[in-house]
Amino acid sequence: MKSELLEQASDIVKDPQVLINVVSQRVRQLNTGRSPLVDVLPSMGAADVALTEIIEGKIKVNPQNLD
Repeated sequence: MKSELLEQASDIVKDPQVLINVVSQRVRQLNTGRSPLVDVLPSMGAADVALTEIIEGKIKVNPQNLD
């Protein structure tokens, strides 16, 4: 996971626990075959993709839906 992506996503999702939960949930989705919502580079892991999706506004974080 790239630290600069984590920092940028932290500016959007202020609660670290919520950010961890959102990224974890999205990584599971990506690993089970869901398509990325952003352009993926070969050097990007699933967590990088999830963070980039948050940064680019492709994923809207609603803490009430994190069950």
